[in-house]
Amino acid sequence: MSECADIDKVLSALRHGHTCLMLNENSAGGVTGFVVVGAEHCEASHIAFMARQARGLVCLAMTRNRCAELELPLMVESDDSQSPFTLSIEAATGIDTGISAADRARTVRVAVDSATRPADLVQPGHIFPISAAEGGVLTRTAPAEAAIDLATLAGLTPAAVFTEVLDSAGAVADAPFLAQFAAQHELVVGRVSELVTYRLTNQKTIEKVRRGALQSRYGELDLHAYRDTTHGRIHLALTKGNIEPDSPTQVRVHVTAVFRDLVGTTLEDHMSWSFDASLKAIAEAESGVLVLLRRPETVEDLLGDIDRVLGRTETDGIANADGYNQIGMGAQILRDLGVGKIHLLGAPVKYNALAGFGLEVVDFVAPQDSQG
Repeated sequence: MSECADIDKVLSALRHGHTCLMLNENSAGGVTGFVVVGAEHCEASHIAFMARQARGLVCLAMTRNRCAELELPLMVESDDSQSPFTLSIEAATGIDTGISAADRARTVRVAVDSATRPADLVQPGHIFPISAAEGGVLTRTAPAEAAIDLATLAGLTPAAVFTEVLDSAGAVADAPFLAQFAAQHELVVGRVSELVTYRLTNQKTIEKVRRGALQSRYGELDLHAYRDTTHGRIHLALTKGNIEPDSPTQVRVHVTAVFRDLVGTTLEDHMSWSFDASLKAIAEAESGVLVLLRRPETVEDLLGDIDRVLGRTETDGIANADGYNQIGMGAQILRDLGVGKIHLLGAPVKYNALAGFGLEVVDFVAPQDSQG
């Protein structure tokens, strides 16, 4: 889609209470879209438009601090959930059944009012809050984080209402449908990738704190240590050779997990790069980067890994879920190291808004024992 406004025009539209369409393009060339409006401007007409025309689940993106202030627990206690929903909410007063557009708009406005306290909301309800990741699209390039960033940059309360656009058959809308949808409803259209670039121009959420040579079991590598300024965590990158943006670099972004990394378990018929295999591949490459993203693991995370190994839960999409959810953090590190084109060690996954970081996945590389 070529009819896209720059981010300043999107921010201006949101500032004046208009609904905008944001496009989230992925590394496979596909695109999805979501409509968004600043929460403080949310009226019944906005909710009705999202429910009737966009057809997706109407969500309220809020910061983690705001969710904590309102004492809204996550539905699933996992720090890195792709869609960290809290319990659904309803305004405690001033509504009827809660399902009407007017009732839902009131619930939104009550939730984002600075005077609101936990007792002013009840659960469950008909508005679905999402606790957005700190760092916004520089951490996770998902609709909730983009919505929060847009509201914040527009000078509004850092909260926004959004829903993904579905086509007339109820499937996720594709590019042609989104183009027609935007034209039909005269929406200002922006790109999440351009929002990433907009933020990177003035802000990063990582800083390099150490650098030096490291002797690994597969030879000498350069070690780079980065501090995540939103959580204070230290992430590492091991590099080999000269890294040039126009020359493809072999890359692995590895999210640490105690059970997987220390025990070295694998799942039958499930592609997975172990840490050791990743290290060996990077060390043998002409130019390569191994990024190690650190995250705290909950009891549920560890038990989930154990259950998957024991065959007690589904495994589809698990191998790359962590890397997908933390794409912004890894992408910032790769950008800082000068990476542009990527040979990615991992299964094919549609990573959103990579272009905003100046990155392009050329191809995906399977583990050697998974290659035919």
